[in-house]
Amino acid sequence: MRQKYRICPMQEEKILNIKEFAVVEKDTKNVDSTMLREDHFSLICEQDYDYAAVVRSAAGGPGELVETLRTPNLYPIASYAEKIAESVIALIDEDTDHCIELFFDDNEMSVVDAPTLQ
Repeated sequence: MRQKYRICPMQEEKILNIKEFAVVEKDTKNVDSTMLREDHFSLICEQDYDYAAVVRSAAGGPGELVETLRTPNLYPIASYAEKIAESVIALIDEDTDHCIELFFDDNEMSVVDAPTLQ
């Protein structure tokens, strides 16, 4: 599955907004990721967070921030959640209201063989 997350700090409104989008149409299966357009993505989930709570969690590091960002509706896999948390921390450090987008493609994830149990 190909997904993207749009992360927008809205300091004036005192929220952090994260939107999760995914490519869900079968006819885009063979479309190269670099050729995907905005209309290929469907909004899957949108979550608002209290900005001050996010800043407090970010001070505890990415692991603590992941716990804050994961909700029953927005629960990315560990590798995605870590990258999202790192990006949120970078946005907090920049102290800006500009949004960023992170793109993930499950086909590009590496697979590691599990050790054989004796």
